[in-house]
Amino acid sequence: MKRSQRLQTIIDLHSRQENDALKLLGNCQQQLEVQQAQLENLLSYRQEYLSKLIERQQAGMNVSQLLEFRAFADKLDKAIDGQHQAVERVERDVQRARAAWEECHQRTKSLQKLGELAVAEELKIENKREQSEQDARAARSPKKDGTRSA
Repeated sequence: MKRSQRLQTIIDLHSRQENDALKLLGNCQQQLEVQQAQLENLLSYRQEYLSKLIERQQAGMNVSQLLEFRAFADKLDKAIDGQHQAVERVERDVQRARAAWEECHQRTKSLQKLGELAVAEELKIENKREQSEQDARAARSPKKDGTRSA
């Protein structure tokens, strides 16, 4: 088996690994979008809830209702903090997945370059071999000027 063929097998393997790493990166990015959307929803809901609280306070409310509103607002804040942490965690996952894909991509590109060099070297050797065969045939064939070599 030629060197370029052996390299091609390795290149194909690394290409598959690169594709797997790219899929993982895509999944992580999708997960990040989902987590960010959930965070935005929580922030939006919190803003609406606080607006309702202000309206209710202006209209007048008793202490127990105010305490309930504030307790729920505190729970929302904790949920938002948790969601911020989830977003940060997924962002780190995205960064790791991107780094892994970039590493795989670089390795695949390097191997492809090496494979191209191997093919070029094999072609060069093949061309030299063919030229040598043509030269040998030309040396064995009779000369066209009518004289024969002894």
